[in-house]
Amino acid sequence: MFVTNLSGERLWDVERELPSQIQIAVNINILSVEEQVDGSLQVPFVFTVNYTPAIAQISIKGRAKVQGEKDEMQRILQEHKEQKSPPMQVIQAVSSTAIAEAILISKTMGIPPPLPPLPAPQTTQAAAKTETRYTT
Repeated sequence: MFVTNLSGERLWDVERELPSQIQIAVNINILSVEEQVDGSLQVPFVFTVNYTPAIAQISIKGRAKVQGEKDEMQRILQEHKEQKSPPMQVIQAVSSTAIAEAILISKTMGIPPPLPPLPAPQTTQAAAKTETRYTT
């Protein structure tokens, strides 16, 4: 995985308090799948994070290198030509690299990171009801 461009812009004034409700949209675009002379595949991508209301935007561009058995590489290439979805392993590799970069950029800009919200903690009463018991 190689990141070629990082971009982040805070659109919300720093002096202004951030809104209490923010929606974060994350998008991964696989631009193409290109066969290399060594038999591997190069997969250029664009990863974007948009906030609503418009407090910031983050864009990460790069290339993933996919290696494997020759028949597997040909299958991925053919599926791309048929406009099928890329393999989940490629999406996960791009996502994990780009999300790490996006978190660092968001911290620097003082905006919420592009992560799903944490579930609300359980109350002690609910936790007591779900206690596991073992019998012999």
